[in-house]
Amino acid sequence: MKILKKILIYLVFPVIIIGLVYAIVQSVMEPVNFNNDKEAREAVGIQRLKDIRDLQVAFKSQYGRFSPTIDSLKDFYNNGKIKLVMQIGSQDDSLAVDHTAKLKRRNPRITPQQMYEMYINGDRQLVFQIERDTLVRQAMFLDRPDFNIDSLAIVPFSGGDSIYMASAVKTVSGVKVPLFEASMTYKSLLKGLDRQLIINLDAEREDTGRFPGLKVGSIDAPNNNAGNWE
Repeated sequence: MKILKKILIYLVFPVIIIGLVYAIVQSVMEPVNFNNDKEAREAVGIQRLKDIRDLQVAFKSQYGRFSPTIDSLKDFYNNGKIKLVMQIGSQDDSLAVDHTAKLKRRNPRITPQQMYEMYINGDRQLVFQIERDTLVRQAMFLDRPDFNIDSLAIVPFSGGDSIYMASAVKTVSGVKVPLFEASMTYKSLLKGLDRQLIINLDAEREDTGRFPGLKVGSIDAPNNNAGNWE
């Protein structure tokens, strides 16, 4: 009997205590780890929605409306063109500015295209701006070596779930206003994390009238294409 008590005191009880401590630590750390993972995934999801917004704005500048699908945005990126304003010369170069002003006085009807031809033919003392048609893929996201147009439609970390996107034209104060929205739910973005904590997060968002995920723009009313994280 004494041996059994000693076994309980020195072997079994410490194991039980260690197990209880571990369970308590895990229950405390689980929400912390979940929030850390959530913030890391949100950062990736937000960047993807920003990329969609940037392409939508460029699309609208060309066509006067927003794209209804991500597939058409991808085609626009791969094959479409946008007008870019190129700055030739520097306004800080006083000699070039003076030279350009004299040229315009001598020939008031000279066009930016004519000045560009003069520039490429050797007259480097010119300061002007010119619009050029440029392929979208040669103009956007050049500072993003990790950018991949093929993943634009996919919710990160979801295993292949699609981002929802829609566009519309609403009449606001008698004016037709193009609108778009794109979104991803937490159920997709946080797939693989603690299921109950995702359910709790969704319920909390819905109870406070917020979208249960990340969303940019709105087809219900103009919001300046804002994201719900901003």
